[in-house]
Amino acid sequence: MGYTGFHAAARNLILGSVFVLSAACGGRDLGTAEKLDLAATPVQTVDKMFVVQSENGVLQMRMEADVMERYQNDSMSYELFPKGLAVFGYNEDGLLETEITADNGRHVKMEKDDSEQWEAYGNVVVRNIINQEVMETDTLYWDRKNEKIYTDCYVKLYSPDGYMQGYGMESDQRARNSVILQPFDSYGVIVQDSTEVRIDSVNFIGPLIKK
Repeated sequence: MGYTGFHAAARNLILGSVFVLSAACGGRDLGTAEKLDLAATPVQTVDKMFVVQSENGVLQMRMEADVMERYQNDSMSYELFPKGLAVFGYNEDGLLETEITADNGRHVKMEKDDSEQWEAYGNVVVRNIINQEVMETDTLYWDRKNEKIYTDCYVKLYSPDGYMQGYGMESDQRARNSVILQPFDSYGVIVQDSTEVRIDSVNFIGPLIKK
């Protein structure tokens, strides 16, 4: 093969390669890469997250989540829980007292002053197991530094003594003293049998009386 024939064959081979690459890339210009938004890309992803916090050998809190995604930028870091989360709080005796579940969650930590805030969204349910109280809302905030939970959203509160609803709620972080800030005028009162006995079936050890 002469120089001219070799040059033509090479030219055809290069054109064929360019055609194959162009077809595989869907017609995009070669050498043009899509921009990657690092702020929107998690620096860490954890599946089946399980965290336990204790003090002096006494369990204080545990948290479970199917997925945790951590993001980082210059001013803050935050974790997202896109598949929901569950937080369990224990009292001074190590008994399970509070349970918080939600469809989504976020934990934000500011780098400047090291402050942090926990947020829960979607079908938020707060249970005080010992007091047998249940609160339902759409958004809940946990101020860990001041040890309180609160919301400005619509709230429903169920207890053995009655039912209340309204807007806004504040409580200690274990939901022992929940207060609805703007209660509705109407509420329900449950009349109890004087012989009724409340049993904490979560922390109770021993046989339950058959009904």
